[in-house]
Amino acid sequence: MKTKVNNRIEEITKKHEKLFIPFITAGDPTAEATIEIALALEEAGASILELGIPYSDPLADGPTIQAASKRALASGMTLEKAMYLVPIMRKKGLTIPVVIFTYYNPVLQYGVEHFVKKAKELEIDGLLVPDLPIEESEELSLLCAANGLSLISLVAPTSKQRIEKIAEQAQGFLYCVSSLGVTGAREEIDPRVYDFLQTVKAVSEIPIAVGFGISNAKQVSLMNQYSDGVVVGSALVSEIEKLEQSLKSEKFRKDALISLKTFVTSLISS
Repeated sequence: MKTKVNNRIEEITKKHEKLFIPFITAGDPTAEATIEIALALEEAGASILELGIPYSDPLADGPTIQAASKRALASGMTLEKAMYLVPIMRKKGLTIPVVIFTYYNPVLQYGVEHFVKKAKELEIDGLLVPDLPIEESEELSLLCAANGLSLISLVAPTSKQRIEKIAEQAQGFLYCVSSLGVTGAREEIDPRVYDFLQTVKAVSEIPIAVGFGISNAKQVSLMNQYSDGVVVGSALVSEIEKLEQSLKSEKFRKDALISLKTFVTSLISS
């Protein structure tokens, strides 16, 4: 049974006609840079921030985000350290919802109930756990609902007969995977995605956002015609990688952040 959760995600999805949800990896290239990047993304028009937790075995992530995880892990980033970045972002002025993207093993190691309560305490608004099937998510879903967090569900073209079941239980927004395989920028969108999105939209009571492979303004504009918004990850993380040395430098970080904002604006202004 679906549990309604009233939080920042619910509020923002009512305000924004089209959602723009950027993904970044916590600690890439540094913790300090991550905080400033988050603020810059809100200034550039982000609706919701997806904050990825670096993980050594990221099954759903392509080479770009895997490389970002390696950089973040090398700099000492952990699940708990990443979570503690959020209240610092809030103190510096971040108002948009923050969704933590993490695999289930780090959550289990942390302690599921402890993790959810800590997330609430640190003003995190939602969780996305890509390797946790809907059939095994009841405990986490109930804990999230009890603590005012949205457990974001993923639905893929391969979900087929499970689409309606996933949509019925979805909270916040429903993340639609645009293509099979791992994350990563793609030159072309699989044309089969349009029928898939129409199917999902017909059964979903909450906004649907499309991710995996959305990497340029043309694709953003096209996907916005079939959905309520887009998630952009690898393309943004690639830009962060290009600006890595400048983002690490207090002297040059401001210019790097301007470049990132310009990139984001170019994606969503069409």
